[in-house]
Amino acid sequence: MPKRVIDLRSQVPLLDVVSYARGRGPLTPAQRAYVARTVRRVPEVVVKVSGGARTLAGVQRHMKYIEKKGEFGLETDMNTRASGPGFGRDLVRDWDLDVEALNHYSKKSVRGKPPRLVHNIIFSMPAGTSPTKVLEAVRRLALNEWALQHRYAMALHTDTPRPHVHVVVKAMSEQGVRLNIKKATLRSWRAQFAANLRELGLAANATERAVRGETRTHKRTPIYRAAKRNESSRLWKLKRAVLNQAAARNDTLDVGQWLMSRTRLYVVTGWQAVATKLRDGGDEELANEMDQFVTGMPAVRTEQSLISDEFHHQVGPSRTSEAPERWQ
Repeated sequence: MPKRVIDLRSQVPLLDVVSYARGRGPLTPAQRAYVARTVRRVPEVVVKVSGGARTLAGVQRHMKYIEKKGEFGLETDMNTRASGPGFGRDLVRDWDLDVEALNHYSKKSVRGKPPRLVHNIIFSMPAGTSPTKVLEAVRRLALNEWALQHRYAMALHTDTPRPHVHVVVKAMSEQGVRLNIKKATLRSWRAQFAANLRELGLAANATERAVRGETRTHKRTPIYRAAKRNESSRLWKLKRAVLNQAAARNDTLDVGQWLMSRTRLYVVTGWQAVATKLRDGGDEELANEMDQFVTGMPAVRTEQSLISDEFHHQVGPSRTSEAPERWQ
């Protein structure tokens, strides 16, 4: 498959609906299509970094895990299938990860944690999406992003309702440049992943949560799992803060709530301006859909305010100074 180059300038930026509103003239066909996908709630792609191994043993364990649950095993950037008891060790050697690890520990001044040898990335779609097309969309993205630069391997998993692809990417490129994954990087990958799925005939979109009116963010995998076990130290700290505030009858400003409310106002103003542009262009139907979309956005709530509501619901308004035992 030839390498496909994508002009990232054509991809939508953060809070894109606001940038659409500021532009002069009517919406372009691409902008209108993006708006239509968003207000009609086309399935959103998910791309997240689930961590990355810093040791050779960690790399081998993760390779073994994704290969074991892989629908078609583990495929590499060299169009080969990796399997067998020693494939993880072979890939570590083939990617020169042992050399990188040795170079780090051979330095005279080694401080802190060693750098990641690989990044673990997950691409997923909602239940009901064709798993093979999800895999093909990730293949195309990998070819465009990392071919001849960063070594990589991937495996399709269908052990959950959401088909997803695990990708292991070597952090250091063949040219000696380290891959640093930033928010803009993830945004670009989401846009490419969605575009690839649409090319394959699947409805897919890549929109910022704030633009869709969502306020609850996805927790990192370790935090999410700890919360499910009721062992999250971060969640307990939030709960203790809520209890202390309730006991002191402290009505101080929730900075997180204020920031989220400001962002919501920014987004809603942008949506309204885009609706005006659509109506000026004679597209009353899509403008009306947009109005309903904005009206249906959930209220802005921080995690702290949700915990506070849960606490008040459990103990009642007259006993807010008494902490339930399980929250102490």
